[in-house]
Amino acid sequence: MAQELTVGKLVNTHGIRGEIKVVSRTDFPEVRFAAGSKLLIEPQDGGTKVEVEVEAAREHKGTFIVKLKGITDINQIEKYKGSLLKVPGDDLVELSEDEYYFHQIVGCTVYTEDQPDQPLGQITDILQPGANDVWVVKPSKGSEILIPVIKDVVLNVDIAEQKVTVRLMEGLLP
Repeated sequence: MAQELTVGKLVNTHGIRGEIKVVSRTDFPEVRFAAGSKLLIEPQDGGTKVEVEVEAAREHKGTFIVKLKGITDINQIEKYKGSLLKVPGDDLVELSEDEYYFHQIVGCTVYTEDQPDQPLGQITDILQPGANDVWVVKPSKGSEILIPVIKDVVLNVDIAEQKVTVRLMEGLLP
């Protein structure tokens, strides 16, 4: 089975009937928290994962209030506060062309169009400061390079080869 993907975090209980407050960590909360969706609760203490099914969910003040099937009391769910909600890694929502999941991009080797045989570095993180994502590239020597994810800079992404080709605009290199 592919690596599990985190889609939310249980931050608190809500009411006394076993509802939970979830901070979403997915771009697809309407899919992940829809009635009938299967999720895994990964306890904070590293205990055994528990498979649950969403009965209902609603957005509330920037979080989601989720009701799980079979959970009818606050005492049944309180022990999971702080736990992560996950889905199997092969349960991916189809993306548009030129869209990628973080786990597909982190770890890719970056090359420049000018030097296609010389690696610039490896993507170690993805920042989301606003208008576009920014890939953090760690070269073998020197400081991290921040690559804005825009069409003028990112020329090609080959997930199968774990290879990204970029055009370095003036000011991108430290």
